This record gives sequence, C-alpha cells and structure tokens, in this order.
Amino acid sequence: MEQFGGYTQPDRSWTALLAATDPAIDLARSAHREAAHRWLNAWGCRIRYPRPGEPQVFDRGLAEWWERWHVALPQPVTRIGELTDEEIEQLGGCFAELAATPAAARRSLGPTAASKLLFALRPNSLMPWDDLIAQALHGARDRAAYVAHLRLGRGWALDLLAEAGTGETDLVARLGRPGRSLAKLLDEFCYLVHTRNWSVTVG
Repeated sequence: MEQFGGYTQPDRSWTALLAATDPAIDLARSAHREAAHRWLNAWGCRIRYPRPGEPQVFDRGLAEWWERWHVALPQPVTRIGELTDEEIEQLGGCFAELAATPAAARRSLGPTAASKLLFALRPNSLMPWDDLIAQALHGARDRAAYVAHLRLGRGWALDLLAEAGTGETDLVARLGRPGRSLAKLLDEFCYLVHTRNWSVTVG
C-alpha cells in the first residue's frame, strides 16, 4: 500500500515525549504526567489545562491510576505477539480504569485517550485506537472491545511473523521502520484503513 510509506518518521510530539521522560515514562513523577498531558493533546485529545489556582484534576487522577495499575502493565520489552491471555485480561481492567479517570471538571479521560496513553507507556506491545478504528473493528470502545483489540493485534503480529519467517526487529526493518514496533505499524495500518478510509492494494 503506497500510502503506508508516508509514515516513516516519528512525529515531533512523540520525540518530545521521549526526551521529557528519558529513560522511561514514570507517571509517579509530576513532570512526566505533564509531558503525557501535552503529548495527548498533541494527538488531538483536547484535555483542558487548568488555570492557576484551579484543581489539578488530570494530574491527580493520573497519579492515582498509576499507583494502582502500573504493576498490571507488561514489561517494556514485551512485544505485542508475546502478550499472554492473562496479561490481556489484566489490561482490560487497566484500560477501563484509565478511561474512567477524571481528566477535567465533568470529564473523564475517555477510551481514545486511554488507549493512546497505554501505547505511550508500552509502545512495544499496546496498540492505540481512535473512535473510527474501535467502532469499525469491534463495534464499541469498552473494556471488552479493548481486550478484543489486543487479541486481534496479537494475532496479526503472529501471522505476519510466521509468514515472514523472522523476528520483529528484522521484520520492521524490512518494512522500512527500523527501531519502530510492530504494534505501532499495525496501528498505522488501522488508521489508514478505518480512519482515513484508504483502500488496501495487495501486490
């Protein structure tokens, strides 16, 4: 698919997030929560920044979620094809709680922002989605749909790796994406097909 070639470089907001949270995102740190807030808004989430003196709703909610749920995240080195059924089920609860986390007055973080933030936390294994992707593939954006999305991504990854007869590092390099994750490439494919409504040409 020719259009897929247009997504070869990380966007600036991702590069900025990595620089602000080096060597790894730790949402126990206020500076990392602030960086995550900026990155989510750069990805179109529109989470309001509090004015001076207003409650830090997003910051407090994210800190509390992280304290409860960070242990449920897969190891950073885990790849999407390596996720176990148990890990995926745990991630369903992790996602649901994050989506329900207060982000501003009278607003929760929501399922799109939650999936994007989970991707940022574990870019090797967790695919994000948007509303069009979730509705097209699963007909919903709830916990069950997120679990189904991870299972679907895992299945795609395993099929691709089996067909290529190689490991993920070599496969993404062959696809012109050295250093990227297969989870990210699968998300880009979903974005092109379901969000941008681009047709797929094989061969």
